[in-house]
Amino acid sequence: MEFRTDYPEDYRAGFACFVGRPNTGKSTLTNALVGEKVAITSAKPQTTRHTIRGIVHKDDHQLILVDTPGLHKPRTLLGSRLNDLVASTLSEVDVIGFCLPADEPIGPGDRYIASQLELLDGRTPIVALVTKTDKVPQDKVAEALLAVGALADFADVVPVSAVDGFQVDTVDSVLTGHLPVSPPLYPEGELTDEPEEMMIAELVREAALEGVRDELPHSLAAQVEEMYPREGRSEDNPLWNVHVNLFVERSSQKAIIIGKGGSRLKAIGSESRRGIEALLGTKVYLDLHVKIAKDWQRDPKQLGRLGFDFS
Repeated sequence: MEFRTDYPEDYRAGFACFVGRPNTGKSTLTNALVGEKVAITSAKPQTTRHTIRGIVHKDDHQLILVDTPGLHKPRTLLGSRLNDLVASTLSEVDVIGFCLPADEPIGPGDRYIASQLELLDGRTPIVALVTKTDKVPQDKVAEALLAVGALADFADVVPVSAVDGFQVDTVDSVLTGHLPVSPPLYPEGELTDEPEEMMIAELVREAALEGVRDELPHSLAAQVEEMYPREGRSEDNPLWNVHVNLFVERSSQKAIIIGKGGSRLKAIGSESRRGIEALLGTKVYLDLHVKIAKDWQRDPKQLGRLGFDFS
């Protein structure tokens, strides 16, 4: 891929960061703005564990979206490191999008985040994004906008629904207005700088999160062990071998992931394989294994091995 050279003089490029409580629509909005799936989404909280850059390319700007884990009161070493990751990201972006869902009242978690953002002392503009407007009637959206507007002195307040596309372009325009004049920072056509292996692992973890018990999301990690093209296949009919390990903390959790007679693990493989094949643009043989890494969320060495070394 090559960098664009015919951009206008007033072209803007920079970084925007989404923050908010877990499960406030940050990943879904990232995907809607980019137009492709670059961040996993789930009804389970705490599904995003890495900052994921989705890149929006337009004629007059390039918006690089940094999706972060939801800020929360940490209960484990992993939780503390995720909060540290958010804090370090906030200091490096040009504009912050604070996501607050229209279908939930403002709560202590939102006020905690607002207080943390106040510590920036106005150095970074903050745009309040009232998400999930498709889930409530119009009068409730108006109430949510008034409540959010009273929470802090935001640069802008924008209602949006990533599900039905309501005001997604407006969010793009408002965030871009806070970016500096700059040439493109990424090659044209590049949608994310996330390594393929990490995206594959996240696709598998997303599939594994569907329909499981509430306690499992925090205990579940996925990691690509190896991936390589199958030998002996023609260029017209390639096949990639992809080996992924799913890690849980207890044997009871392993049984949940595998399911009766291996039925759940088979469903996880079928669901995630579709996303992986779309990502790689080729057929995939997906080999999944479930392993126990006892109390990995509280073990610095295991966190590092599983890709959560944020130092």
